[in-house]
Amino acid sequence: MRPYFTRERFGRPQFLAGLLLLAFLAQALWLVHAELRSAREPEASEAVRIGEGWKQWHGRGVAAAPFLDGAGGNMQDPFRSEDSGFDTEHSPLLYLVSAAPLLAWPQDLASDSAAYWRWLQRIPFLACGVFLGASLWYVARRLCSNAGGFVALTFYCFSPSLIQASAVWHTEPEIAAAWGAFGTIFTAIAVAHTLYAPREVVLWNWRRIVLLGVSLAIAVGSQFSLIILVPMALGFLLYVAPVRRQAALVIWIAACVVGFALLFAAYFFHPHAFAESMRRAAFWGATWRGFTVLGVYKQVAVHIGLACPVLALALPVTLVTYAAWPRTRYFGNTAPLLVAVLFFALGMAHPDLAGAGFLLAAIPFLFVFVAGVLADLLETSYRPLIAACIVALLVIYIAITLVALAQVPQG
Repeated sequence: MRPYFTRERFGRPQFLAGLLLLAFLAQALWLVHAELRSAREPEASEAVRIGEGWKQWHGRGVAAAPFLDGAGGNMQDPFRSEDSGFDTEHSPLLYLVSAAPLLAWPQDLASDSAAYWRWLQRIPFLACGVFLGASLWYVARRLCSNAGGFVALTFYCFSPSLIQASAVWHTEPEIAAAWGAFGTIFTAIAVAHTLYAPREVVLWNWRRIVLLGVSLAIAVGSQFSLIILVPMALGFLLYVAPVRRQAALVIWIAACVVGFALLFAAYFFHPHAFAESMRRAAFWGATWRGFTVLGVYKQVAVHIGLACPVLALALPVTLVTYAAWPRTRYFGNTAPLLVAVLFFALGMAHPDLAGAGFLLAAIPFLFVFVAGVLADLLETSYRPLIAACIVALLVIYIAITLVALAQVPQG
């Protein structure tokens, strides 16, 4: 049996990537510390997430299906709900994840100790942010070498929007949906590539099938409108493995069954609550009016700038390079670009909370695309000049983020 802890798996690149992820976690922890020090009481949406999750963990119903009496009124701004009290955009997953760490708190959730126990309910989302960064590193490194992997991971680890989302700093926990979306797309691509191996297809891929099902459950459970990932995953499976489409279809069905079972489990296997929630779920709330409003395009541009300020320079350069240089137009660059464009379009089509989730989920795919094109440019005869420009760009980017974090008010 081949040893797992080998130099190929845990060498210098992995060590440096780990340091970057630790820097990302430290920045997110700084934001959590700043918020909890300045406000003892949870925000309305945070309080409802904790309350609903606490309700379900203690067997007093299913979270947000329907809400506790009086909670629905507080949900008008943070979430979208019907008069019946059902959350139409989220399953109980986010509520359960928010409240689960609090089960370890030995005392009552009192306001005088909120500065301590409120740390607990941020841990799952901080973990999602770190896991998404690790997934991004793994994918980018395999697609575009160590150089591309480090560029993509640096973009991610100092992204103000992704740091804020992981810390749930005055925002909703959309980082789980982003992680699920990223995992779904690239797990589907990875599964499709394994179909070329001369082995028993379904049995050999059972781990990846489970991983694909888990990714789907996390994404759709965090945001119902991410059901769009189901046909997208099938599309990538069929495209990447055109000679084994029957096997790809079987794998897709198996992964969907796993995802459905996990989503049902989030309701603690209560069929009535699950059926009523699915009946009211907003799986498709898109409106195409947003494409006719100039302000929506400005909002998307602002979102990209907040996610990574230096993309204002790097993105136009890579898009022009991609359009002008055929060498960059291969699957490893095209796939993340197409997914990012689709998610931006869906974000524009959803004027509510779901739109913010799509916009955040698009950013990691955009990082993979930009890093891939920059890695291609590094293989040209202009490598020294391009490398110097990339390093200068990343240094400026890191400085901008760290200065912004230093200006966050404390208490």
